[in-house]
Amino acid sequence: MKRVCKVMTSSVMIAAVVSAAMLAGLTMSGCKDSKKLPSVQSSSMEISVPLSGKEYRTDKDFFRASQSGKSPDMATAKKIALQNAKTELAGNIESTMKAVIENYTNQRTVGDKQEYESKFEEISRSVINQTLNDVKIIGEKVFKETDGKFTYYIAIEMSKEPVARNINDRISKDAKMQLDFDQYRFRQILDEEMKKMENL
Repeated sequence: MKRVCKVMTSSVMIAAVVSAAMLAGLTMSGCKDSKKLPSVQSSSMEISVPLSGKEYRTDKDFFRASQSGKSPDMATAKKIALQNAKTELAGNIESTMKAVIENYTNQRTVGDKQEYESKFEEISRSVINQTLNDVKIIGEKVFKETDGKFTYYIAIEMSKEPVARNINDRISKDAKMQLDFDQYRFRQILDEEMKKMENL
């Protein structure tokens, strides 16, 4: 009986020693593995776009746009950039004026709302096309790429004043539209929309 107890005791001790050794091995293995974990590094890289700061974005007083152009000839790259910027600027002004016109007609009682809006938008587009000739360049940057081509960045602006003034002048010459046109309210709505653009 004593011999059986001794054998059982020895077996229990061996099992305990083996378990302890395995646990120690696992713990050490876990420590080693934790040391081997690779550090997490981001593969993305921030790219700074030229002429994209706040001073190149539309605010409450000016419509602004910036674009780029690429060509083997630097002068051509500039022309492309300027044309692209004018196209973007025209789109920005047109969308703003569309919102102004919709808000204006919603707040006033006009004879034929759809016809009035259509005529208003037609005048607005005509004015925008004319005033685009008066844009001012407010920023330029040029880079020579590894392929030998030039990338030209340009930023332009145009005051809201000539747009509002020219629309007023055109409407004042249209007897039918002038009847439903409140110049003061139109200007208020334009100013409100410009402030929204500034906060974007």
